[in-house]
Amino acid sequence: IPIHTSPLNIKKICPDPLATVTASQIRLLDPTGVRTRLFAKTNPEAAKVGDILLVRLRSGDPFAGVCINIRRRGVDTAILLRGQLTRVGVEMWYKVYSPLVEGIEVVQRAKKRARRARLTYMRKPRHDRGSVEGVVRVYLRQKAALGTEGKRKVVGAGGIGGKRKGKKK
Repeated sequence: IPIHTSPLNIKKICPDPLATVTASQIRLLDPTGVRTRLFAKTNPEAAKVGDILLVRLRSGDPFAGVCINIRRRGVDTAILLRGQLTRVGVEMWYKVYSPLVEGIEVVQRAKKRARRARLTYMRKPRHDRGSVEGVVRVYLRQKAALGTEGKRKVVGAGGIGGKRKGKKK
């Protein structure tokens, strides 16, 4: 008579297999951990609903809009942005860990903490923020100016002088 011993207890080897697989996928899709920190609940500097976000895609133009929903589901974490294209309100879902998403930037933080988890009321004309194109343009201009100033300082670091007096150009 063959006697079978009990198989290895899988609970001892891996107590939570689903969490292990999710963590390995997130490490694979976000090796630096920037996106994970950007949408972590424990991070005080995280993106929240009401913030204006800019999503850069590998193909096509970047899309900016007000974040009206954050859906935290591990690897399937997604954000819903509401913006305007040709004066028509548009909502776009973006998967945070998608390889098609090149980067996500917080353009402007909400002035006050949103008192709702989902700002679906922003679809109504009374609450709609309208086009955020002007805010994004100012943000990109400031970012470009900071980038060029940093380069200018590095290039001119070995020069003689200090503050320049005279006319501004």
